[in-house]
Amino acid sequence: MNDEWTSQLPEAAQAYLEGRKLDEVECIISDLPGIARGKAVPATKFMRQEYFHLPDSIFYQTITGDWGEAAGDDGFIERDMILRPDMSTATAAPWTGDWTLQIIHDAYDRKNKPIEFAPRNVLKRVVELYRKQGLEPVVAPEMEFFLVARNIDPAKKIEPMMGRSGRPAAARQAYSMTAVDEFGPVIDDIYDFAEAQGFEIDGITQEGGAGQLEINLVHGDPVKLADEVFFFKRLIREAAMRHDCYATFMAKPIADEPGSAMHIHHSVLDIETGQNIFSGPQGGETDAFFHYIAGFQNHLPAAIAVIAPYVNSYRRYVREHAAPINLEWGRDNRTTGIRVPLSSPKSRRVENRLAGMDCNPYLGIAVSLACGLIGLNEEKRPDRQFKGDAYEGEEDIPREMGAALDLFDEASALHEVLGPEFARVYSIVKRAEYEEFLGVISPWEREHLLLNV
Repeated sequence: MNDEWTSQLPEAAQAYLEGRKLDEVECIISDLPGIARGKAVPATKFMRQEYFHLPDSIFYQTITGDWGEAAGDDGFIERDMILRPDMSTATAAPWTGDWTLQIIHDAYDRKNKPIEFAPRNVLKRVVELYRKQGLEPVVAPEMEFFLVARNIDPAKKIEPMMGRSGRPAAARQAYSMTAVDEFGPVIDDIYDFAEAQGFEIDGITQEGGAGQLEINLVHGDPVKLADEVFFFKRLIREAAMRHDCYATFMAKPIADEPGSAMHIHHSVLDIETGQNIFSGPQGGETDAFFHYIAGFQNHLPAAIAVIAPYVNSYRRYVREHAAPINLEWGRDNRTTGIRVPLSSPKSRRVENRLAGMDCNPYLGIAVSLACGLIGLNEEKRPDRQFKGDAYEGEEDIPREMGAALDLFDEASALHEVLGPEFARVYSIVKRAEYEEFLGVISPWEREHLLLNV
């Protein structure tokens, strides 16, 4: 291998390849749903190329593979984008049969301008807006997911996986170490793959659902953490497949079980001083802390279409079922949509509990950061802290995709932060997807309406 090329690789990737010959490089980019798109090329070819091409139409596809009419005035001509590698993202693909690296690429047009609706570029744009104001955003995502039995028939209900004991995974075993042990072989592979890829896991716990696990990541740079969630989704799926089960990141895969969230913790540092702007010199809560919460309360309703991107996402927002139903905020209160966890003043943070694990990590983190940034700039105060069970309060978030998209389309302040072109393309694609869903007759309709109405 070319020593100059390998010297650019992160330490974990170099360790993975030590004494081995790199066979292949997967050049990847996230589309709107968060699916890895790209090309696999021989390592020798990758060493010679500075970029590769993919059509911009990959961002116009719905989750079913259909297309939204989002190409713009020039029409659907599938213009080539220029995709350049970010070598800092190079990481192993340890489940492959040969020695393979994955490298995330960024998308540019022919004038070397970032493609505005590429999800990673959207997040980079938001982070840069913070930095222009002398601020450094810090996030920590939590990933919830289910390990389920193989399901090759869409008409069949999703069922929990069979555990190591030979019994199906049981619900209501939150934080049980015995329940975690049931999935030991899968978790072992998750740890092994993560180590090979250079990712640090802060912890794995059993959640409240049958076969539901949570992985916490160490806080850090938003783009780096979104890259890791993007990689982790693939890593976890591959680990599950090795053990005859599926990993699913659907927001609500099993009707009577809790849904899966991607809780996002936020703090903001002053670049000049390195201090958390949510805490004052004496450790108290600052005006910025309250402004950030107000940004969430005032702008998250319009952001729901991004952090709850599918019709299934709205099945998660169920009263008394481990998911928020409103935008109340509270200290150390898991029933509120906006939670302030217990922490030292240095680590003071605000947690967005509304995002589903089915959202694109780049877009979910970007829109959450955008709400907070708008809040800092508007300098409004939030509602009074909610004390008690927030499930007893009123619902104040949209409950279906159409209503969420209507709010998103009207959110000019959010569009300005995320990028107007992204907002235009996203809305068109998601509405096309919603229309596809509305064209499907469900089993419920056939069961209850066929002979009764």
